[in-house]
Amino acid sequence: MKKVSVHASKEYDVLIGAGLLETAGEFAKKVVGTGKSAIITDDIVNTLYADKLTYSLEKSGFTVIKKVFPNGENVKTPENTFEIINFLAENRFTRSDTVFALGGGTIGDLAGFASSVFLRGINLVQLPTTLLAQVDSSVGGKTAVNLKAGKNLAGSFYQPDLVLCDTDTLSSLPENIFNSGCAEVIKYGVIASKELFEKLKDGTKNDLEQIIAECVQIKSDIVSVDEHDRGLRQLLNFGHTAGHAVERFTDFAVSHGEAVAIGMVIASCAAYKSGYCEKNVYDEIKALLVNYNLPVSTDLTVEQLLDSALSDKKREGATISLVIPEYIGKAVTKKVSITELADFFKLGKQVE
Repeated sequence: MKKVSVHASKEYDVLIGAGLLETAGEFAKKVVGTGKSAIITDDIVNTLYADKLTYSLEKSGFTVIKKVFPNGENVKTPENTFEIINFLAENRFTRSDTVFALGGGTIGDLAGFASSVFLRGINLVQLPTTLLAQVDSSVGGKTAVNLKAGKNLAGSFYQPDLVLCDTDTLSSLPENIFNSGCAEVIKYGVIASKELFEKLKDGTKNDLEQIIAECVQIKSDIVSVDEHDRGLRQLLNFGHTAGHAVERFTDFAVSHGEAVAIGMVIASCAAYKSGYCEKNVYDEIKALLVNYNLPVSTDLTVEQLLDSALSDKKREGATISLVIPEYIGKAVTKKVSITELADFFKLGKQVE
């Protein structure tokens, strides 16, 4: 088992290893005590893992209730946030009770946001069951739901009390969902670790626990410096500006990781054509994404990409922060105007 400690406004541990759902109650009890627990999950994960988590929690002294949502990004709505809040209120939860978010990034975001709002903050344990959630969305305290105008526009910064990444859950993922998570892993290599990027060329599954730990450590280091996403943390948005547009205009038929892969190719292609990096940086990023069977282009127009960016949470007035790779292992942020962003998208769309 690997452990990464996150030092933010709340300090907590991220534990990574096999079989952690079976001992989740023991680990949680040490951090939040016992009391009432609400498992928030989706219908697919519920069938696979909820019973195992319930048994572990009850064995450790928790009283367990459960709320199940349909699987998919479309459940991340303000309405479902209040569905959870009312569920907790009806069951007389207090600040000493705990929400357990069991699932992928969608459930983690939704349950995390509800936890931050209910009673102005209730205990939260994240139990991510997808690679994408384990390496990225479960760590760092970003919680949010989607609005009609765009993705993740209503949310909060709310750090969990504990994160348990059970690597056994990854064996049940369809290949395309696992590969979607690999897009975020590749992102970490591009922005912060050439060694990780090179390791990924040989695949992930033989060293998965270590790879997840490396990604979490990178994110932890960034979050400890810039918890509220005002500077350094924006590097984690590499590929996300265009990626969120792809998700929105396909009604989330393209998964988050797949959309980020497309966004990384657009950003790196435009970066080299604008003189910010050498062509080999773009070539290497694109080649590795293709190796993981991830998409590298989109039929969306520049106007559609730009329309989504206008509602992006990274926008500040007439400017928006772009993440640009300088070389494999280092990226920088650059503030550009909306006009410059349109030109950037035009260059990025000319994928070679």
